[in-house]
Amino acid sequence: MQIPIAFEFQSNQTFTSYFPGNNAEIINQLHTFAEKEQEQQIYLWGDSGSGKSHLLHACCQLAKSLGKDPFYLCFNQDNLPSPAILEGLENMEIVALDNLQHIAENAVWQLSLFNFYNNHRQNNGRLLLTADCPPKFLPFSLLDLKTRMGWGLTLKIQSLRDDQLIEALTYKAHDLGFDIPPGVGKFLLNHYVHDLSALWVLLEKIDRATLVAKRKLTIPFLKQILEEQA
Repeated sequence: MQIPIAFEFQSNQTFTSYFPGNNAEIINQLHTFAEKEQEQQIYLWGDSGSGKSHLLHACCQLAKSLGKDPFYLCFNQDNLPSPAILEGLENMEIVALDNLQHIAENAVWQLSLFNFYNNHRQNNGRLLLTADCPPKFLPFSLLDLKTRMGWGLTLKIQSLRDDQLIEALTYKAHDLGFDIPPGVGKFLLNHYVHDLSALWVLLEKIDRATLVAKRKLTIPFLKQILEEQA
């Protein structure tokens, strides 16, 4: 048996640091998945920036803290790993596979995942899966694999409403250790950021800039930070 490579979960991506919005029930389901063995498979889907990867990291970290044996793998369309990485994973208790849509055009990966899936399930392993669409809309050419993606519990991550975005900004900034005044947050959303994934990355840059400058965040200071990042 090949031993899977070690993987460190993102320590800052926990359930506590995730702004729940209307997704409290999904967080409860993932807590239960990490703590118990009721569900064999959970499939999360939602828009880019909705926090799918964050929730997988959080669930894996919780499972690890409870003495379980999780493994996380994220698919990147421009840099897919060799399917050989799956060798040995069929013996892992929990396997999290993130961004499944990125193997849609790779027949070798689909076949390898299909074989892994069958072996892992036969060993009573449990799966956490994410993609940007429901299982039935995955553009997989291997239809048997596509069918298996829908065998478990399928949950949609609800996007944040406009009125929740400022609250989410405040929540995430507080988790990083700085404050965003409501007026600054509204200015940021209205003038600069339309991509939630980019927004969370930008918050980390703002955090570093406020620490270095030892200044509170104001609209003029925010403009200066953004100009320097351009």
